[in-house]
Amino acid sequence: MLIRRVLLIALLVLPAARAGATDYTDIWYLPAESGWGVNVVQSDNFLFITFFVYGSDGKPTWYVAQVTQDASGNFNGTLYSATGTYFAAPWVGDVVSVAGTASFRPTGPSTATLVYTAIGAPTVTKSIQRQTLTSIALGASYTGGQAGQYSGCTDPAQNFLYKDTFDLQVTQQTDNSVTFAFTYPGLTCTLSGNLVQRGKLYSVPAATYVCSSGLNTAASMSEIQATAQGIEGRFSAPSVGGNCSEDASFSAVLL
Repeated sequence: MLIRRVLLIALLVLPAARAGATDYTDIWYLPAESGWGVNVVQSDNFLFITFFVYGSDGKPTWYVAQVTQDASGNFNGTLYSATGTYFAAPWVGDVVSVAGTASFRPTGPSTATLVYTAIGAPTVTKSIQRQTLTSIALGASYTGGQAGQYSGCTDPAQNFLYKDTFDLQVTQQTDNSVTFAFTYPGLTCTLSGNLVQRGKLYSVPAATYVCSSGLNTAASMSEIQATAQGIEGRFSAPSVGGNCSEDASFSAVLL
């Protein structure tokens, strides 16, 4: 049963606005090679990456990279090495030199391929993921907004963009089960399943999506994270009636 929502006529006739993008800021590592990794800090389409790796002598080696996103969604740029003043001495300066090239290629919200080549060394290619430091509490009451779309419908008139407001109650259990209970104007929906955490992001790969309209289907949730003011995330349901699929992003502040 398709959920009827507020139709955004303006968005159907005007050029599409920039879609929300994944923020890759986090600590990234390769679990099988714990002991090295990279810190990624994102600003718009730019990443600043610091490497904690080791030289051929086994000693810590300092590299940084400045990479910019290209049309394919990958980030490419220059690798630098740096030397500077001994940390316990008065600062007298540093020397930064071009050391090679670097590329951060996302393969999902929480996974990427890191490729870098330092001058005089072979190219290194690693499959990395966000590193989880601690569990992050999500359970709370929120209020916010949601934007999404129905697509692939048998009836073309059912394909549209929508927006909604909601109150949200998130119940997070110690066994990683979670329920997102959305109360929209005239409609209630719950998404429930088991949380999977990587770094600062949670996902619910196999969620149950049930609404007071009679909808009862499968869905997935991704890029769920606690923010300074509340919570945000995405969900996708491949079958919500009429051969339609639904994809949505939501954001809310704490009550």
